Amino acid sequence: MSLLPRTAEEFSSVDYWERFFRKRGEKAFEWYGDYNSLCGVLHKYIKPRDKVLVVGCGNSELSEQLYDVGYHHLTNIDISETVVSQMKQRNAQRRPDLIFEQVDATQTGYESSSYQAALDKGTLDAMASEEEGALAGRMLTEVVRVLTVGGRYVCVTLAQEHVIKLAVEHFAEAGWAIRIHYLSQQNQDSDSSSFALPVFVLICTKFRQPPPFAVLEMCQGEDGAPYRLASVSELLSAIKERQAYALMIQKLRGGTDTLTTPSLTLCHAATGRPRYTLAVQDSLPSTKVPRANHFAIFIVPQGRESDWLYGSAEGRAQLASSAKFRRLIIVSMHRDQEYEDMQAVQSELSPMVMELVPPGMPDNQQVPFLSVGGDLGWREVVGRGVSEITGEYSVENVRGEDGRLYRRLVFMNNTQLVQSESRLRSTTTSSSAHKKKSKKKSKPPATDATASAGKGHTVDRGFLCCTHHEVMVAGLAVLGTEAIKNKDVLVSVLVVGLGGGGLPQFLRDFVPGVRVEVVELDPAVLEVAQTWFGFQTDDRLKVILGDGLEHISTLASQGGHSYDVIMFDVDSKDPTLGMSCPPPAFVETPLLEKVCKLLTPRGVFMLNLVCRDSSLRHSVMERVQAVFPCVFSRPVEGEVNEVLLCCRGGAEGHKPSVVPQELQQAAKSLQAVLRNSSQNAPCTPQIDISAMLKNLRVT
Repeated sequence: MSLLPRTAEEFSSVDYWERFFRKRGEKAFEWYGDYNSLCGVLHKYIKPRDKVLVVGCGNSELSEQLYDVGYHHLTNIDISETVVSQMKQRNAQRRPDLIFEQVDATQTGYESSSYQAALDKGTLDAMASEEEGALAGRMLTEVVRVLTVGGRYVCVTLAQEHVIKLAVEHFAEAGWAIRIHYLSQQNQDSDSSSFALPVFVLICTKFRQPPPFAVLEMCQGEDGAPYRLASVSELLSAIKERQAYALMIQKLRGGTDTLTTPSLTLCHAATGRPRYTLAVQDSLPSTKVPRANHFAIFIVPQGRESDWLYGSAEGRAQLASSAKFRRLIIVSMHRDQEYEDMQAVQSELSPMVMELVPPGMPDNQQVPFLSVGGDLGWREVVGRGVSEITGEYSVENVRGEDGRLYRRLVFMNNTQLVQSESRLRSTTTSSSAHKKKSKKKSKPPATDATASAGKGHTVDRGFLCCTHHEVMVAGLAVLGTEAIKNKDVLVSVLVVGLGGGGLPQFLRDFVPGVRVEVVELDPAVLEVAQTWFGFQTDDRLKVILGDGLEHISTLASQGGHSYDVIMFDVDSKDPTLGMSCPPPAFVETPLLEKVCKLLTPRGVFMLNLVCRDSSLRHSVMERVQAVFPCVFSRPVEGEVNEVLLCCRGGAEGHKPSVVPQELQQAAKSLQAVLRNSSQNAPCTPQIDISAMLKNLRVT
């Protein structure tokens, strides 16, 4: 008989808890812990001199153990005459002052404000499912009545959602202070599949006058510092997170799982703010792992957590495979947190990560901490803001794997995704030589050397960080050699999606005769691009604020508009979809037909497609191919991205079977044009056009 929840959501199910208590019977209360596991919290909130009402005492030994350590003012009540009789007989000689009475907890008959504490071990949990919670509600009302000002209701509970919600709302409405301690339990047995349900202790304190705001607090362990929560819903969410963590630990101890990558967030004990995110990656059974390599911790450098190797499931699997450990814990550090050095991080993490060891790892096995270069990396937040559309964002300078500085735009609703990225270049020319002369023999720590690394730098507009942007630039070769080489021929480009503006700015700076229009939905993104990413509009580069779908529909209906190139580089805000770029509406047939209508005869439509769902991708490809007679695909190595180059032209709708040879000649012409156009520019275009088109294929 297994009582292990199948999912963390079952902790919220009333039916699950009814089955739990029904199957366990009297043994259910063993899950709440014994005196040794509870005494730290109980002694903190209940003093030996307090007059204590023990609600629903049953045959638990807890009151007896409290009596033996000096608590001699305990009144134990239970509805069962049999239990009360048994407990009286059991304690008559050894504990003559320990009181047991057959009393209904919903109507005790005791005087109001006559007790300093009420102790409840599992009684609330057992009563809450009766009469749709009405029975438990009456019991709590009676507790409110019999406790004096400053008195505390101390409830040991498994924190079923319907139970804790009922109790917290009841006492919050009465103006009481509410605090919950989360305790790690060790009580396990064979019936539970060796799973220890997390136990919570609810502390509700009666005030003479209700405070002007709700006092809702959470503590880790018996001595953890309390941190404040803003609402009952936040408190319930915090409880569910800890229940989910306990379930995850159980599953990780039970075996390895290469199909999923469980993750958890460790928060700062004092503030409750996220400090570390841990991803658990198990190696495939086919991976050859040295016998002693059971477990290791990999520290991701700050600012690099969204790199493909660390931020994607595929990348983490590759990292674990190359590290050659049975289980690898991949640790990311959060922004707005301070980290002293690698040794301090290791010391902070060691107690927690040891709970994640794989099954079968020998005791006292040394666990190595791995990193890149042995340091914590570097991140500098240079700007913050709030978009009315996307929410909070952060502009950050980070040091890349190549040692260079990069600037990134990250939206806080999806911190694993870099919205935009540009490489930075130094604005000084002679300072490096001066530094060499004045350089001291002792090398400063890496953290000091990079503390002001973002100063004296500007965005390198000749470098495109995203490979799919490079492919889109190279895709201009599809227009043909004549269109590229003739500077007097206007090349009109419409880009939907601005981001940091790196792609349209590159086109304007290095492609002669180009005229770029950009459609961007979010005004905040335009402001970020201009403020932090060197984006500058002029007569050859304009931005239209508005919805890309509506803009294309308007252009198509008005007539008289045409473009040589239309680029879609816009992401979806819905994480539940199997396609993160573009949003589904951008690849519906009616819109694709409008795009095709807006293209010149030589025109090309470029689409950045990011689709993990194979069936959804197949559907998108069918729609694109039905509208455009010739479609080329260029997958991006190591990423899910692929760029589609969709041509309106073609010999009477003829679809080529191979990539035309003249495309390589056009690529060389485009490379020469980019090189010549940068002779008087402060930066040069760093792109290999032929390489970007090398893996192009006909779909």
